[in-house]
Amino acid sequence: MSVGKRFKIGVVGAGNVGASVAQYCAEMELGDVVLVDVVDGLPQGKALDLTEAGPIRGYDSIVTGTNDFASLAGCDVVVVTAGLARKPGMTRLDLLSKNGEIMTSVCRNIAQYAPDSVVIFVTNPLDVMTYLAFNVLGFPSRRVIGMAGCLDSARMRAFVAMELGVSGKNVDTMVLGSHGDDMVPLPQYTTVSGIPIIFRGALNRYSK
Repeated sequence: MSVGKRFKIGVVGAGNVGASVAQYCAEMELGDVVLVDVVDGLPQGKALDLTEAGPIRGYDSIVTGTNDFASLAGCDVVVVTAGLARKPGMTRLDLLSKNGEIMTSVCRNIAQYAPDSVVIFVTNPLDVMTYLAFNVLGFPSRRVIGMAGCLDSARMRAFVAMELGVSGKNVDTMVLGSHGDDMVPLPQYTTVSGIPIIFRGALNRYSK
């Protein structure tokens, strides 16, 4: 990002997740946000709501809604949430074919209009979509990121905090593997204020 230039964040997909990303970015004043979606009127309406909330919520970030991918030009970061959501009974892999088509189209637009951006992916099945996007974009790997590890670890921190009745800010843990049924939580490396929740001796007994 050049000196004097306001940071610009693109969010592709104006559904529940995309709108939440835009809101968080605006409220934290990470930069101005452009919200892109193929549904006419949807991103425009949500963007206007978020901009109008600024004087009340105390932020100056401007959120713009559009159906034109060209508006991603100059984005420093693009967050991709576009795609079909899972329905009851569906696995993340059930979304592969349709969301793969959507992701390919989205990535071609990002490569054209925001070739210097860092791209963060949220669309499921996340690990597969991130790998697909990496190949379509042609960006260096350091600029193509899937958010699953952060999300899954945050969820485990929240679950541990709820179970123990402590603040989630005091919980440290880690979840490895793909974002799905094969993810691997690591309770043996989970601590609350530095105190392990599973002692090594107990872990050895449970593993036998």
